[in-house]
Amino acid sequence: MSLEAPGAQGPWGWLALPPSSLLLLLLAACAACASEITFELPDNAKQCFYEEITQGTKCTLEFQVITGGHYDVDCRLEDPDGIVLYKEMKKQYDSFTFTASRNGTYKFCFSNEFSTFTHKTVYFDFQVGEDPPLFPSESRVTALTQMESACVSIHEALKSVIDYQTHFRLREAQGRSRAEDLNTRVAYWSIGEAIILLVVSIGQVFLLKSFFSDKRTTTTRVGS
Repeated sequence: MSLEAPGAQGPWGWLALPPSSLLLLLLAACAACASEITFELPDNAKQCFYEEITQGTKCTLEFQVITGGHYDVDCRLEDPDGIVLYKEMKKQYDSFTFTASRNGTYKFCFSNEFSTFTHKTVYFDFQVGEDPPLFPSESRVTALTQMESACVSIHEALKSVIDYQTHFRLREAQGRSRAEDLNTRVAYWSIGEAIILLVVSIGQVFLLKSFFSDKRTTTTRVGS
């Protein structure tokens, strides 16, 4: 499975760098965010993803529920032999790092089967292996030039910026969902209060009217 997403774009302002170094820097920055997916998980549903991983590769799975219900979901990770490496129930967010013990297809699933009414929106980031070096010749004996050192520093800063932006966007989406849900509840509560107030007012009007209405009495004379 290929988990690719477009890299973040923006006016970084690194126009002073040579075109070749700038292109290499941007490509490396995009490669760092190539495994992020946000998907909708319906109620009573389960969604699984598969990834081919070679032995000895370090992997990290990070997920967070953005919208829906109590913002929780079940997560399960299995190796090619079906051995459970990670299992959590009703988690809002979590991160798990492991090293592949063998070659094969690894499966990780998100389950919303415990929910009967609410849909969930789940974000996950599955990173396989380490990021490739910015300069393939970094292992050389000679030291990096000043321009190469600056590119490495900018590359690390860009990765941190991308991570912070992702978490801030997730928080913003979750906060917006909570605000919309609260707004809906307040609207329903206001409508209910208005209906109750109207019914009570009408009842009071009829009750007061009954106090001041004339009651006709019938007098019967009994002759001696």
